[in-house]
Amino acid sequence: MNETGGRIRIAGGKPLSGEVVISGAKNAALPALAATLLTANEVSLLNLPRVADVTTMLELISHLGAEIKEEKGVKIRAEKIESHQAPYELVKRMRASVLVLGPLLARTGRAIVAMPGGCAIGARPIDLHLTGLSRLGAEITVRHGYVEARAKRLRGAEYYFNTVTVTGTEHIMMAATLAKGKTILQNCAQEPEVVDLAHLLTKMGAKIEGAGTPTIIIEGVEELDGASHSIIPDRIEAGTYLIASAITGGGVKLKKVAPKHLTSLLDKLIEAGASLKIKGTEVELTGLEELKPVDVRTAPYPGFPTDMQAQWTSLMTQAEGTSIITETIFENRFMHISELMRMGANIRIEGRSAIVTGKTPLSGALVTATDLRASASLVIAGLVAEGETIVENIYHLERGYEDLVGKLRQLGAEIEKIG
Repeated sequence: MNETGGRIRIAGGKPLSGEVVISGAKNAALPALAATLLTANEVSLLNLPRVADVTTMLELISHLGAEIKEEKGVKIRAEKIESHQAPYELVKRMRASVLVLGPLLARTGRAIVAMPGGCAIGARPIDLHLTGLSRLGAEITVRHGYVEARAKRLRGAEYYFNTVTVTGTEHIMMAATLAKGKTILQNCAQEPEVVDLAHLLTKMGAKIEGAGTPTIIIEGVEELDGASHSIIPDRIEAGTYLIASAITGGGVKLKKVAPKHLTSLLDKLIEAGASLKIKGTEVELTGLEELKPVDVRTAPYPGFPTDMQAQWTSLMTQAEGTSIITETIFENRFMHISELMRMGANIRIEGRSAIVTGKTPLSGALVTATDLRASASLVIAGLVAEGETIVENIYHLERGYEDLVGKLRQLGAEIEKIG
């Protein structure tokens, strides 16, 4: 994966219309792949998205000893752990690599994982992960940029997350499945991705209650078995296409989605003037005559997702009036705003809020993506901007969106990858 190059060219002004099939959720796929290390038996994962982060995690578990076959999805068998160490070369590409630490430790008694580096959207420390593993009886040392964890066998314990953390909840839940005795986790993340992981682990023989609530109880077992599991649809990808449709005045039908995972966003779109039809696993945005300004405040699930904040900011540049977008999860997640302003957006930042005044005509420009969701917000702005927009550093996009360019072209956008 090229971490410096790649550009997308967009000619704005084309309303999107048509149907798009939503891929599996990247943020559910990554912990599911890490969970395959908990058993010597085969785990079959369906609906894995073809994105760079999933490729990285497959490389990592392969390095650790997993055999991987692509056959009706991906079949993974980590019969023998060949290495206990996740090297920095792989971990630096993706912070979620830290998720292999707990499963390796729980199954083999030892794991060494490089400390993940900094992140463009702010501090995302793994101290809650390490404290949780310590509470389960792990001896943890950090030296030379690596975390080393050891335990003959993890022991069940009670642990309260000081901050709600999705990957932290997933990590400690995985480790606790093989711990001796009962583990009670409190102040857990309630995201659908946590619930999806619990479903997989339960199919593998884990005893888990309460996933999707603030308290999760895990009764440890001696060993886990293989299983077959289909990854849930990506709610963030779905939301991105709905916003792209809304900003261009188009009408797009999403297929293979889980509407119940999108409630907070769908409510905001209706408030902004969108007409929506929801039927089974389909959501259709049928039109938006006048875009109204709507405030949002990010919050852990079931609140408005931080991963949709940048895209919503782009949408609000085209609403008549003032909207306030408040980011409560990450302290540095407004880096897309300076790029949107270069395109003509009228936005000012006050503390953790962005005040957007619209409607402002956007004009195409050369802009630089700083992180995954910021990249999506710039593409969305480019779809409605006059003239040509070029988004640089699109490797961010490829980490989390499966064939974004192809899917947007299918909906009528004039967009192409240019190197």
